[in-house]
Amino acid sequence: MSTLIKDAKVLEAGHLTLTDILIENGHIEAMGHELHTKYGAADHVICAGKHFVTPGLVDVHVHLREPGLTDKETIDTGTMAAAHGGFTTVGAMPNVEPVPDTPEKVALMVAENAQKAHVHVAQYASITKQRTSEELVDFEGVKQAGAFAVSNDGSGVQTAETMYQAMCGAAKAGLTVAAHVEDESLKGDGVMNAGPVADKLGLPGIPGISESSQIARDVLLAEASGVHYHVCHVSTAESVRVVRDAKRAGINVTCEVAPHHLLLTDEDITMDNPMLKMNPPLRSPKDRAALIAGLLDGTIDMIATDHAPHTDAQKAGSMRTAAFGITGLETAFATMYTTFVKTRILTLSQLIDLMSTKPAQLFGLHQAGQLKPGTPADLAIIDLEHQYEIKADQMFSKGHNSPFVGWQVYGDVLMTLVDGQVAYGKDQHA
Repeated sequence: MSTLIKDAKVLEAGHLTLTDILIENGHIEAMGHELHTKYGAADHVICAGKHFVTPGLVDVHVHLREPGLTDKETIDTGTMAAAHGGFTTVGAMPNVEPVPDTPEKVALMVAENAQKAHVHVAQYASITKQRTSEELVDFEGVKQAGAFAVSNDGSGVQTAETMYQAMCGAAKAGLTVAAHVEDESLKGDGVMNAGPVADKLGLPGIPGISESSQIARDVLLAEASGVHYHVCHVSTAESVRVVRDAKRAGINVTCEVAPHHLLLTDEDITMDNPMLKMNPPLRSPKDRAALIAGLLDGTIDMIATDHAPHTDAQKAGSMRTAAFGITGLETAFATMYTTFVKTRILTLSQLIDLMSTKPAQLFGLHQAGQLKPGTPADLAIIDLEHQYEIKADQMFSKGHNSPFVGWQVYGDVLMTLVDGQVAYGKDQHA
């Protein structure tokens, strides 16, 4: 079975070039012009209409909520949201019920992902049993069962001894440790960034040091253990500084930033608004500036959404009681492109590097993040020219908890292909 994508604009050496793409049996067979003269007529033709065709986006930080939390999201709805956002590979976090903390549970989740997902799903195992205990998982066992990395996302590992032993075990098994960094003794009962805005609203704050102090601990443990240590959703200037210093010291550390921390600050919280409650919280304008600087100088390696869907009821009421988290898969590319590429802060090549190539490379997802002959036909066709409005009723995610609903943006995903098959097309409806 062959498919020809006609009139595609692809990035070559930083410039958009018009080409055709021939797909055979799920892989890219050739790219160029007049391909029919060598390969014959294709079984199917997709006209890209001179729109941008990118390697499928890669998000290493997604909450699919299945099993156990399917009122919020499912593998089906979450990966359909991913396809709608142009993502063809996502990393599924382990804060589900039951937690994938044994080889058997990991194997079951890998099988469920393969059966139900519309895109490729790389599965995390937890670092510790139940994700919050001090008892370590069987790192070699969970890797053999299909885990691509380990994380306790949603909870920071509170003791240095546990984290060090986890890093040693993960390093031996060849697994990345992706850390939610949060010292609970410093976080307290905070619901937003500690500072003048929280004080004005009368809401308890989460100090930035609760994040950066744990990173400072962990980078030294990572150096001692030799593990690949990845910091989830950095949000403070101090965190960026610690990671930058660690990289300069030769420590194997990488980190990600979420779109919402690049787009918003605590000054956007003008009232008790649960739609702006996430963990880590929106920080100060100074922190946002440091995150952008970290993207530009390479300290921050990738953008990851931390897609965290909740029911409407769970995001209602006050920030004091509502759930932490917002969705991101269906808004990430458009908001990033509009805010940073259209304004020439980033180039389109840099954005694709941050949202596809680097996460694939750094997490060993060797089949992802590429658009060249011989690789899987995982790609997205995106309209970069026409403005559109982000609307909740056009989302495939069960969760509509996004502060970006109503934003006018560019970068509309028209079609997403996974292994050469259409996973999302513009004519589909949520």
